[in-house]
This record gives sequence, structure tokens and C-alpha cells, in this order.
Amino acid sequence: MTYSSYGQEEPSGSGGSPRPGRRRRSPGPSGDNRATARGEQPQSGQGRPHAQQPPPAAPRPARPSAPADPRRSQSAFEDTAAMGAVQPPAGGRRPDQRQPSGDPRQPGRDPRQGAGAGGAGPRGADPRGAGPRPPGAPAGPGAPAGPGGALVPAGPGRSARSGAPGGPGVPGADGGRGRGGPGAPGDRTQALGATAGGFRRDQDGEGTQAMSAGGARRAGGPGRRRMGPGGPGGSDGPGGPGGRGPRDPFDDDDDEKRRDWKRFIPNWKIVVAGFTILAAGVFGMIAVAYANTPVPKVTQDEALAQGSGIYYSDGKTLISHYGAPREIIPISDVPEHVRDAVVSIENKTFYQDSGISVPGMARSVWMTATGQQLQGASTITQQMARNYYDGLSQDVSIKRKLKEIFVAVKLDKELTKDKILEQYLNTVNFGRAYGIQAAAKAYFKKTAKQLTPAEGAYLAARIQTPALEADSPQLQGRFKDVINAMAAYNPGKYGSLPTTAKFPKTIKSSINQDLSGSKGYMVEVALRELDKRGIQADKVESQGYKIVTTFDRKLMLAAKKAVKATTNGMAKDFHAGLAAVDPKTGRVVAFYGGDDYEHDPWNEPFDSRKQAASAFKPYVLAAWLEAGYSLNSWVPGKQTVPAELPGTTKISNDEVVNPSIDVTYATAHSINTAFASMAFALPGKLGDVRSLAEQAGISETALKQDEKGVNGEHGHGYQLAIGSVGVTPVEQAAGYSIFANKGLHADYHVIKSVTQGKTTVLPELKSLRQVISEESAADATSAMEEVLKVGTAAGKGIGRPAAGKTGTNNDEKEAWFVGFTPQLSTAVGMYREECRTKKGKVVQPEYSNCPWSDGKKNSKYTPQKPYSLPYEVSLRFQGAGPPTTIWRAFMTAAMEGKPVEQFPQKALIGSPNDIVGPPAPPKPPEDQNQNQGQFCQQHPDRPQCQNQNQGQQCQPGDQRPECQGQGQGQGQQCQPGDTRPQCQATDPNQPNQPNQPNQPNTPVTTQSDNLRRFARR
Repeated sequence: MTYSSYGQEEPSGSGGSPRPGRRRRSPGPSGDNRATARGEQPQSGQGRPHAQQPPPAAPRPARPSAPADPRRSQSAFEDTAAMGAVQPPAGGRRPDQRQPSGDPRQPGRDPRQGAGAGGAGPRGADPRGAGPRPPGAPAGPGAPAGPGGALVPAGPGRSARSGAPGGPGVPGADGGRGRGGPGAPGDRTQALGATAGGFRRDQDGEGTQAMSAGGARRAGGPGRRRMGPGGPGGSDGPGGPGGRGPRDPFDDDDDEKRRDWKRFIPNWKIVVAGFTILAAGVFGMIAVAYANTPVPKVTQDEALAQGSGIYYSDGKTLISHYGAPREIIPISDVPEHVRDAVVSIENKTFYQDSGISVPGMARSVWMTATGQQLQGASTITQQMARNYYDGLSQDVSIKRKLKEIFVAVKLDKELTKDKILEQYLNTVNFGRAYGIQAAAKAYFKKTAKQLTPAEGAYLAARIQTPALEADSPQLQGRFKDVINAMAAYNPGKYGSLPTTAKFPKTIKSSINQDLSGSKGYMVEVALRELDKRGIQADKVESQGYKIVTTFDRKLMLAAKKAVKATTNGMAKDFHAGLAAVDPKTGRVVAFYGGDDYEHDPWNEPFDSRKQAASAFKPYVLAAWLEAGYSLNSWVPGKQTVPAELPGTTKISNDEVVNPSIDVTYATAHSINTAFASMAFALPGKLGDVRSLAEQAGISETALKQDEKGVNGEHGHGYQLAIGSVGVTPVEQAAGYSIFANKGLHADYHVIKSVTQGKTTVLPELKSLRQVISEESAADATSAMEEVLKVGTAAGKGIGRPAAGKTGTNNDEKEAWFVGFTPQLSTAVGMYREECRTKKGKVVQPEYSNCPWSDGKKNSKYTPQKPYSLPYEVSLRFQGAGPPTTIWRAFMTAAMEGKPVEQFPQKALIGSPNDIVGPPAPPKPPEDQNQNQGQFCQQHPDRPQCQNQNQGQQCQPGDQRPECQGQGQGQGQQCQPGDTRPQCQATDPNQPNQPNQPNQPNTPVTTQSDNLRRFARR
């Protein structure tokens, strides 16, 4: 038993059933290079041994000719070595799937046995050893072609099979082509049936047409055999045509090859029709897309974005420029030579084209489609459309490019060329600025109207090179290109430019966007107020506003100088904030926010909210006067009344004070017990104090937090009267305006005006309101004047009427001085925050803020999880020390050159409300000349020691200083208006008096300042 690759075979030749799945080709010999390429052995005797060819057997009776198969187009497949008829592949078989070997009607027959119609080829034996094949059976693959097979008469009554002669008396079937062995293995052809075969494609790419007998023969090509002589019957005779004869080396198959490749070329009419349909479809889609592309109506926010200028109060001195530097102008303000410079280098056909450049567009589309690069080649109209209107993104894509083209064409129809060029020149980026006007100012400090041809060419060169330095070699090369383009664009007008134009010299950047130093603090607070009033930062960046602030440049410099002069030598963890407000308008005319905004953006006078301490007491005093109580009221100086105030820890003074003192003395010397008791005695108690402080500008939120408490703490209760609430320096400066401006309060603000062209966008804030009466303001001011005369800040006057209040909280962690003249109210606050790590290590900040990093290369710390945090520690000085010194230095500079204004006269309104009884008269000392003098030396601030016995008549032997003088009037009683020195009381309001030396950098600690400290929870 032998085995076929298709199944089991019996020695008799009947094959087994084929295996399911794709069948493997049985190995067999090959006779050409293609066989070798497939790993088969060559034909010439080497290779696998074959069975010896048996002698020709008796002719087999011819079968009737099978009718033409209507499915002949499916082409039965077989090796080109066999031309025996085979059935077409079963339904569903792939065309490239091989037919099982053997005749379909005789399973097991191997089609590779080669024989023509009249006899077998020399290698027709079955290589598997199967029995001999009858004549006419196909030769095995790879066998050389033999002579045409012998004609065999057809049997009676049946038509001859293809390749066999017809029987006598019966017309022969169409003769098949007699074949020897196949010319080349792997050739496949259509089997010949009763009818002429159709043309089909062989597996190896060669085509073979099955032909009926008598048909035109094809010349044999390489790897094929010529047809042998036909059988005697002809196509209708007793036999089929002869097999192929010997190969003719001079006869090739050019015609056949030509037919082979031509069948892949479609008819030219089909090609033309296809291209016509395709073109019509493309143009149709383009037409639809063009029609559906609307002309943009909304401009981009950035297109006309004009950055805003922020100015000092004079409206001329620029603080900083915020946003894109741009200034919109009409095309009439742009000289013709500047326009020509731009057009000649950017789009020389601008005035002739329809918004697009067809050559440039084609080049752009081609290079983009082929992936060489995303090509631009946009016209001025296209660039303007992309930069000016909303809806056209900056994405680089064919879709965006097509939309841009459609929009450009439509815009060119709707807008004039001058309008397109105007919008283009106002939006394009020139490097330092956007728009031709701002660029002219930025590079040449002149308007666009004043630009020369060379300067216009320079700006035109910058359009494609905005990031280059002002005098870079690349920019100089681009400048020469523009000059040459102008000469070519209009030779008669610009022909001489290449030889005469020189690269222009530019100025240093005049666009100031520097936020260093104090500039950043001013810009930041200006933007903060604008945002509250409805102008957000993005509008400031884009609308071209002129923003005039309330800041006085001279006073801003004076504020910084005053702070730095006092704090120089202190550690960087000492912080100071200063704010100065015009009490009549609420304008913040000056402030000190910090050393450098870029290093530390924390704005001290606006952001640092610290306990007001005794600087809050004037609001209690104002509420007292508004309630109808006078300055002549007696208030407790030893302990509060009641001794235990509701919801409040005990309030006391650090030193012994008389049990009964008047309100003026309590104010000048900052007596805690007196003000806490005064607040309790008000009709509305603390409610009256909170209401008045809020009307004066103290934060409502801060007052509520003080009342209710935060983070689970209880409220401070009556400690509010001695300054437990948090305030900022700018709030305090504005709050004291009710005393300086006759009871009127104006909310503080930093914006004087916002204009856009000639239009006022935002006027100055007007919020003047009466908080206390003019009489209450006058009496409160008179009490606070005593602070600088004889109170906690004695000796810190400025040489003109001034009043104020010191403040120091417990442990001296925060210190204040708030003072004013009729023209200006200024607050100074100081505190100290020590930088500590989690382990308690103290680190010094590089600037004023605590470092978040430990400085290591791969630090594990972040701003959210910093290396160090601030902890508030004692300043070790009080409000009468450095804060008052800073205030005095600034106010002296600020008031220089201004007229001296007086405060209103004391009104002495209200009635006394004695919380305690009047003090007992002092006990006369036994030795008045000795004991009284000693008492007043120890207590010069007591009322009975003020100008003691002044005005009394001098008696002989009187040792009083005023009685020791010489000259006229000595010993006479002092009269009103008396100018004698002995009749002039010492005025501590004069600066640097000999009896009160001024020590600016020496902390001043007074008895009364110590008394006003309170205990924190």
C-alpha cells in the first residue's frame, strides 16, 4: 500500500478520500529553474527515481464528449503538465486550492504522467509506482515534451474525448491539443472540454488559452512547447489536434505577454470617465464647503488686545505695562512706504489677488499632503483672517488651511484692500509689540506716521522674525531682503534703496513690564481693586486701558526710605508695613509693601492682618463721644468696672494707676481698664463699638471672627476694646480719617480713573459718609494730640498739628503707630515671624518670606509641604519705638512744602458719665517745698504736676524757675498772651527738643505703653 498526499491509495490506483482542509502538493520532479527554486530536484536524471515507462497500452474507448459546463468560468485547476479534462472546483473551493490528483472519474490517477493524445511521454510513469497509464494520459510534471500522441480511432457511438480521435461514423469531438510533458512545473491552465476553452491566468503569472482543434495556434515561448501537427480529423474529424512539437528557440511569446499586461490597463474611455466623475465630485464638495463657510464676524480676544498702561497719580509717569503692548490706528496713519515694505516681502500680489495665491496654495497643499513639511505660503488676507477672526485656529492642518482659504476669498470680496491691510498691521506681532503703532514706539520711540522707509523695512523684516534680537545678523539679512523686494516691487520709487538704506538703530525697550521692587505691589493692588469693580485681569491685558492710580511717586519713595532707614540692621524676619491715605478722598497715596515683589509678593499693608492692640481704642473713644459722654468723665484706672466683664478674661494694667482718671488722660496713656469699662458703659455696649469700627472701614469679617471666635476658640469679648481684632495698616490709615476729616469717612481705594481713548470706563470711587459728628471728631482728636505731647509717643511730633495712637499687644508681638494731620493719615504696623523647621530649628530667610526648601539638590520639600514655617515671636519693642519712628520720618517728608493746617477747636460736647467717682484731692505734703517737688519729679504726668503754680504771682524768695529770670515783668503774674519765657508751657510736640532728645533707633518704653498691653487667650 502506498500513500498519496491526498489520501490512501491501493495498488490498483483507487485513491482514498481526500483529507479535510487545505491540501498539500505532492512532491514531484521538476525540469526547470522554478522547480529548483521550490526545492525540487532537476529533471535530468538526478532527482527522485521514477517507475519505468511501460509500453503503450491498448487504446481506451473514448467517452462521449461532456457538455459544456456552464461554470467553466470557474476554471478547473491542474498542473500545466496535464491537459486532461477535470471538473471545476467544488463550490466554495478557493481558486488557488489544488484539485486532487487523478481523473475525477478515476480516483487515484496522477495527472503528472505525461502523454500526448497518441502516446505517453518518456517519463509518463507514476512516480509512486502506480500501474501504467493508457496513452493520452497527461505526463508527469516536469517531463520534457514528447511528440504528438498517436491518433486513436474513436469508439462507436461515443464522441471522442478531448485529445482522442473520434470513432468511425461519428463526428469527432473538438480535438484537444496533444501535449507532451509540461514545459514548466507550476503552470496551470484551463482544461479543455467539448467547447473551446476561455482565457485564464496561470498560477505563476503566465496566461494560457485553451483552444479547440483547428483554432489558431500560439507560438511557444520559453518554458512552453509548440503545438504538434493536428490529428487527421481536424476540429470536426476523427482525431484532435496534435500535441506540441519541439521548442523553437527563435519563437517567443511577445504577443501573448502583451495581451497579458494589456488586460490590466482599463479602456481609455473608462479612465476619462472616472477622472471626470472624480473631478466633478471633488469640485462639488469644494463648492458645498465654500458655500457653508460663513464669513467670521467675531474677532479674537487677542486680535485687538491692547495691553493697559498703569500710571502714577499724575497720569504721565508709567508704573508698568500690563498685557500685550498694542495701539490700534487707522490705515491712513501708516505711510505708503511702510505699507509697500510689508506688501513687497509678505504678499507682492496683494492688490491683484483674490485673497489667495494659487501657486503658493498649490505648493502648500502638495508639500503638506506629501509630508515634506506643513507649508504656509499664506497671503496677507489669509494671515489677517487667521489672526483677527474667531473660529480659525492656529492648528497646522489641511482642514484648517482649506477653511482659511474659503474665508480669505470671501473677505476679499467683502472688505477693501486697505481695510484688510489695516487689520493686518494692527494685529501682527513685531516682537516687542503687537501692531505697527506700538512697534514704532517700542523700537524707534516715534509714531507710525514718522517712520522712514528704512525703519518701515526694519519692521516689515520683523514680521517673520519677531523673536530675534534687535540687531542680530539674521535680522540684518532679512532687512536686506525687504529692501531688495521693495526695489523690485516699485523700481521707480525704491530702486535706490539697496544702495542707500542703512540698517536702522533701535532704542532700548520702552515697554516696561517690570514687576520688581515696589512696582509689582502697586500693579497687584490695582488689579485687585479693578477685579472687585468688574474689570478682570484679562480685560486689562487686552482692552488698552489707561489706568491712573492714586499712588504719588514721591511719597512711594519716601515710604520705602523711611522703612528701610529704621529697619536696616534688623533681621529679615522683621516685617513692616506702611500705608498713607488722604482722609478727604480715601486715596491711598503711598505704601510700603515689601522689598521686592518678585522675591516676596506678600503685600504687608494690604495682606498682613494683625491685632490692632491699643491703636483700636480711638474707635471706643468715638463711640463714647457719640453716645453723649464727655472727655471730662471719670473712668477707672485701677480695675475694670465691673471687675469681671462678661465673656472676657481679666483685663488689667501693668503698673499702678490712680483709681479715677479722666478720658483724655486714659487716651494719652493708653489705660486698658478705662477703655474696657467705657465699652461696657455704652448703651449698646460692644455692639456700638463694632458698628462704628465697621463704618470706619474695619473688616466686618474680622469683627465677627473676634466676636464669635475661630478654630473652636471663644470670642474675645471686651478685649475688643483694647484691640483684639485683626486689622491691616491700610484699614487703620483709612479708619482714622473720621478724626482727620471732621467725622467723614471715604473708603480707601487705589484707582483714580480708567479710560479707553476718550471714554471713561471706570470713574474714581466716591463713598464719603458721615460716621461721627464733627464735634465728636474734634474732641477725639484733641485727646489723641496729647499722645504726641505728653503721652506714649511724647517727643515724636512733626512740627505741626498732629495726633495719633500707639499700640502694642501682649508679649510685644505686634506694634503700631497710627497718626494723622488734616491732610494725611498714615499707619505703620510691625511684627516678627521666625522661620522654624518641624524639629524646631530656626532658619534665616533669604528674603523676607520663610524658605520652603532646604536648599538641597533633590529636596523632598515643596511649597505645599515646606521646610520651614513662620512662628510669630516678640519684637522686643513697643509701638512708641520703631513704628512711631517710621511714621515720623515719613510724615515729615510727606508734609514738606505743604501748608500747615489746624485741627478744629475742642468742642467739649456731651455730659460727664462718671463710671467711678472723682479722685480724692492730693494730701498736702508736710514739706511742700520738698515733698511736692519730689512727687512731681516721680510723676510728672499727673494733672496736678502739669505747669504747677504757673501763672501765680512770684513772691520774694520764690524758687520756681519762672521766678528766677531777670528783666521787666519778673515776679509779675502771667497774663493771657504773655510772651515771657516763664509764661510759656513746654510743648512736647516740637521735634528734637533739648529736654526730650530724639533717639530714632532706640526702643521707647513708657509706663503708659506697658499699661495698655492685654492678655491673649
